[in-house]
Amino acid sequence: MSELPSETSAPSAANSWRDTVPEASATDLENLLGTGVGAAQEQLERNGGFLPFALVVENDGEVRLVAVTPADADEGTDADFDADSMISDLTELLRQHRDEFRAAAIVCDITLLEEASDAIHVAAEHRDGSLFAAVLPYAANPATRELEFGELSADTNEPGVWVD
Repeated sequence: MSELPSETSAPSAANSWRDTVPEASATDLENLLGTGVGAAQEQLERNGGFLPFALVVENDGEVRLVAVTPADADEGTDADFDADSMISDLTELLRQHRDEFRAAAIVCDITLLEEASDAIHVAAEHRDGSLFAAVLPYAANPATRELEFGELSADTNEPGVWVD
């Protein structure tokens, strides 16, 4: 039942968001969103997961991938990496080099507690202050073990790169 209202409100939310953002900024943010979701889906299907990464739209319009290395797991074990630390490192790296690009997005794997589902999260921002974030739930089909993706929905986002 909770899916129906979000599906019916999603187009109007997307349209209202686009109406408040300059066209060039909206295009950059949507480009980062599409590229980020596509790259994350590819990594999930190939490797079963992905490390947080960033994408930037350089001043000349080129999209570039930005990544950081996770801190080594304790004593060389296969312990989980610290995603929050990686996201902080990515944000700091983007802040340090923000004059070199006009938009940035951080892409990470999150858990949606209410839905008990994993999801791709893309949080994008433009140097003009425009923000956009989206979530794409996914789960493995128990019968086929193939990944199935849900509906892309808007999410909230706070600026992290163009803040002082």
